[in-house]
This record gives sequence, structure tokens and C-alpha cells, in this order.
Amino acid sequence: MNKPQGLNLTREQITSLDNELLTLLSKRRELSLEVARSKEVDVRPIRDTQREKELLERLVQQGREKGLDAHFVISLYQSIIEDSVLNQQAFLHSRANPDTQKQQYTVAFLGARGSYSYLAATRYCDRRQVTMVDFGCQSFDDIVNAVESGHADYGFLPIENTSSGSINEVYDVLQHTSLSIVGETTIEVGHCLLAKPGANTAEIRTVYAHPQPISQCSRYLSQHPEFKLEYCSSSAEAMAKVIEADNANVAAIGSAEGGALYKLTAIEDGLANQKINQSRFIVVARKAVGVPTQLPAKTTLIMATGQKPGALVEALLVLKAHNLNMSKLESRPIPGTPWEEMFYIDIDGNLAHQDVQQAIKELERLTRFIKVLGCYPCESVKPTQLSQAQLLIEPDSSKKTELTTTNTNMLEAKYSRKYKSQDSEVHCKHLQVGGTHFGAFQFVSNPQNETELASLAKQSKEMGFQAIILHQSSTFIGDSKLKKYFQIIEQAGLVSVIYVEHEADITCSHLADMVMLSGQNMYNQDLLDQLGCLNLPIIIERNHIASLEDWLSSAQTVLTKGNQQVILCDSGIRSFAKPDTINLDLSSLVAVKQTCHLPIICNISNEDETLGYSQAKAAKQLQSNGIVLSYPNTTASSRLLHDLYQ
Repeated sequence: MNKPQGLNLTREQITSLDNELLTLLSKRRELSLEVARSKEVDVRPIRDTQREKELLERLVQQGREKGLDAHFVISLYQSIIEDSVLNQQAFLHSRANPDTQKQQYTVAFLGARGSYSYLAATRYCDRRQVTMVDFGCQSFDDIVNAVESGHADYGFLPIENTSSGSINEVYDVLQHTSLSIVGETTIEVGHCLLAKPGANTAEIRTVYAHPQPISQCSRYLSQHPEFKLEYCSSSAEAMAKVIEADNANVAAIGSAEGGALYKLTAIEDGLANQKINQSRFIVVARKAVGVPTQLPAKTTLIMATGQKPGALVEALLVLKAHNLNMSKLESRPIPGTPWEEMFYIDIDGNLAHQDVQQAIKELERLTRFIKVLGCYPCESVKPTQLSQAQLLIEPDSSKKTELTTTNTNMLEAKYSRKYKSQDSEVHCKHLQVGGTHFGAFQFVSNPQNETELASLAKQSKEMGFQAIILHQSSTFIGDSKLKKYFQIIEQAGLVSVIYVEHEADITCSHLADMVMLSGQNMYNQDLLDQLGCLNLPIIIERNHIASLEDWLSSAQTVLTKGNQQVILCDSGIRSFAKPDTINLDLSSLVAVKQTCHLPIICNISNEDETLGYSQAKAAKQLQSNGIVLSYPNTTASSRLLHDLYQ
């Protein structure tokens, strides 16, 4: 056996290769700008998705020949393509606005160096290869005032987060400014517990943080009741307080990158409730900008519809009539006008296009007030994907015919009736859902103790329920108590369903008979992948703002991973007219039954007793395969189930 070469020599060779890779990536980026120059002359779209697919397919084939995994190659080149697209967009956008171009910009952001706003501003300026002069501010109002007064060229405002949602204070500020939105950027938010070197979690007693990170890390913080939380105006201020403290039992929540600027160490990372945690920032300036027609663009506007029935629906139908996608809708109260709201809308479209202009003209006739806040390049780059057929490249031409047939079948969505014409049925013990079988689920949230749950389970069985969906996080009660809860449900002769609201809940799925994925986790690909590998029936609850396509796509992920025991659960969608109201979407039930063979049940727990009764009856008539009820009214539930079983 040959003796391996020395470790130091191997590391030196890897370092040399890394330097070569960086040099090649830099050259590739320069060439992508040459592509942008060509597209500027020919006025071609910034993306050519067909060419991107052909590129990825060729690279997967070449990578396989070199022993590289296809998914590794795709992941790598998706990042390279995203970088290329964003750089080309930045180049063409600057060329279209020569009067705004400078070598140095003063940028106003929340906090000081190290804050998330600072990191977002730095990334935005780095991509445009301009020097950034810091202008730290203590509030969103200060940022806007700095730009309006001319003390800053740009202002960076966080507008939404994938974990904590929209940032209402920023929407309120936008109501009263004359500034225009000229750009956007999205950054990954990696929350860490930052402390002085040598400190450890057991010693920490006080944690400084901005309210947003506290909200986004609520689950982690609930596990440490010994922490005293101190609110700060920014993550940078939180880190500064740790440095200024005269002891080592204080920490801040912030990014590892920001902490390094303050010489702080990340003693714990991954604190956010959701694994994928991103924040989107908008860029505001005194003057609006033009967006070249070949760039994907967003147009943001605010409008007030007035208080009349269906006013918002009429406005949104204008967008539909002009085939314009609304990617964001947010409502905020109008100060001084009780019970009236201002609506903020993001439209996927360029203000220079005729369809956008015409839609705004029509909206002007329907609304009391409307104002365009800005048109700017969209920086959300959707990754180019390859189909399963393209991933399964077979170099042996003798197998070409066989593979073509197989891959054609794989391309059919597994939830569709083209893939399977007859209705699917899911069986779990005595419970049958799908086809001609109707299932009744009782939703029980946070029982106080075992005695209460036993009483609830007994009454549920007597009323005619077949299963209990238990909403009780394992994080807070522990595995042993959760196991006892499911034993009580089983002893009552009911099927047990664990409601997965947090990622940790999936580790306890083996204790239950079935798993129900909460609507808020419907987009969580990691959880969907894990559920697809379980040998348990899965109920996928629809997110209140999810489209039918997104809902069915989540089911497709589970089915593709191997688990064919999938039930869809519609818990209602958010009303455009009343954003705080959730209503059962019966029209979706009809559409799903026509195109999908999977069983679908309806959750009417959000409805009041009278409306819920009529909704349940209507759902049964429309061939719903089951119903989910919450516990409160024994008599009403019994009467409803009796009618539904007839």
C-alpha cells in the first residue's frame, strides 16, 4: 500500500486550486457583462431560460463523466447563473440612468456598521462597484429624512421577512414620503448568539436585540427563560452594548458577519424559527429611475379604495384583466380616518409597458387615491430547474427508447388525474378517507393535562369522530408526555394525528398514526422531503395565501419522495376585502377534485357555528372526503356529523 502524501502538501494543492477557481469565476463574471453589453444593443431579455436549461443539462452530463453528482453541479451553477443575472441587471440599469451614476454614494440605513441593514446596503453597493459612505440612523423616519434632505443619496428600509412577515412601521413611513423606490435586495438572515470571546451560553443572563430578531427567534428564546431580553433600535446597537458591558454574561442576537466587526464570537447559531430566513429591503431615493424593458421589474403603488362593498375586488380584477401578477398585497390603517385602510401592492411589471400604464389609468377611476411609489429591477432570480427526465441522462443510446417512455410518465404530476384516473384512498386503522369514504377529524389544541384529553377523546368518539389532530408542540411538553397523550387517544378508539407546526415536531411523528403539516410550513422543502420518506399518512394543510399550484406542488414533493399516502386539507384563504378574515375556498375544492386524485378534507375550525354548518354541508355536497372541527360545541358537532354521515 502506497503511503499517502503529506497533509500539508495536499492542503497547499487545494489552496492553489481554490485560487484558480476564483480567478476563473472572476473572468466568467467579466464575460457576463460583455453579454449584457450585447443585450443592450439588441434589446433582448436579460434571461434566456432555454439556454440556461441546455447549459445545465450539458454540465450535468459532463459532471457525471467526471464523477460529480448532478445535484451538486446544478446547485453550483444555479448560484453562478444568479450572480450573472444580477450583475447584468445592475449594469444595464446603471446604463439606463447615467445622470444618477456616481463613484461614491452616501447610504442611510438602520443602526451602525454590523446591522442587517448595513449588510444589505453593502451588498447592494458592492454589486454596483461603487463606494459606500455610511450614514447610520436610529429610526426609519431618520432614514427617510436623511434622503429627503439630501444628506444621503439612498435609504435602505427592511420591508418584509420570511419568518416574521411584513414590517408595518416601514409601510406607515411610506405613506408620507415623496421618495421613490429605486431598487430592492434580499439577504439571508443568519441569527447567532454573539458574545465576548471565551463566553458560553450557560453564563449568559442578558440578551440585547432588535424586536424583529427577537420575534424571529422566539422558539429558541422560549427554551432559555433565564435570558433577560433588552430591546435595541438595531442589531448594531445590541452588539455595541455587549462590547461596552463590564462582564461576560451578556450577549446579542445578530449576524456572524456583523459580530466579527465588533470582535464578538458566535457561541450559538441557527437561532431563527425557520431554517430559511430572509429579509427583503427596498432602496429609496429622491428621484425615480427608468428600468430598461428587457429587465424583470416591479412596480409598487399605494391606493385607497374607499368604503364600499367589493371595492378592493374591483381594483384587483383590473390587474387580472391586464394579465398582471400581484406579488404583494399589504393593508395599513390611514391615520385620522378610522376603519379605512391604504393598500400597498407590488406588481410584476415595468411601468414603461403599456399594460401597466393602462391598468393604473383604470385604477385611477376606481380609487379615491392612488400613487406609484416606484418602478425598479426585480432581484428575485428564480432558479432554472431541470426535469427528472433531464437529470436521468443515459449515455447508452440503446436504452434511449425505454428511457423516453419512462421519463414521459415521470413528467406527469403524481397528484394529477392524468397520472392516476381513479380517486385515491388513504387507510389508517379503522379510518378511511377518499373515494366514497368520509372522515371526521377533531382538532384539539393544547390540552391542559391527561385527564382533560381523556375526557375530550371519549366525547369525540361518542360524537362520531374517527381521529384527533393534536396541536401540542413536543418542544414544550417533552416526548414522554406526548407519547402518553397519543396512548390516551388510541385507548379511546381514535386515530392520532400529530400537528407539525415546528421542525422539531417531525422527530416525534413516529408516536402518532398520521402527520398533519401546518399551513405555515407548506413551503418548507426540508419538512416536505422528510414527510415524503415517512411510512405514515400525511395531511398537507393549505397556507392561507397559497395558490392551488403551490399547494399541489407541496403534495408533489411528498409523493415524489415515495410517500403515496397524502391527504389535502383546505383551511381557508385570506380574504382580499377583509385581510384579517379566513374563509373556506369552496371553488378551489371543485377545481382540485377535477384535476387531482388525492383525498381532500375541509377544516372549518375558523368559521362560526352557523356559517361552519352550512360550509360543511356544502363541502360534503361538493364531494369533500372529510371534515375538521374544533372542540368547543358538543351538541352542534354531533348534529353536524350526524347530517354529514347521512
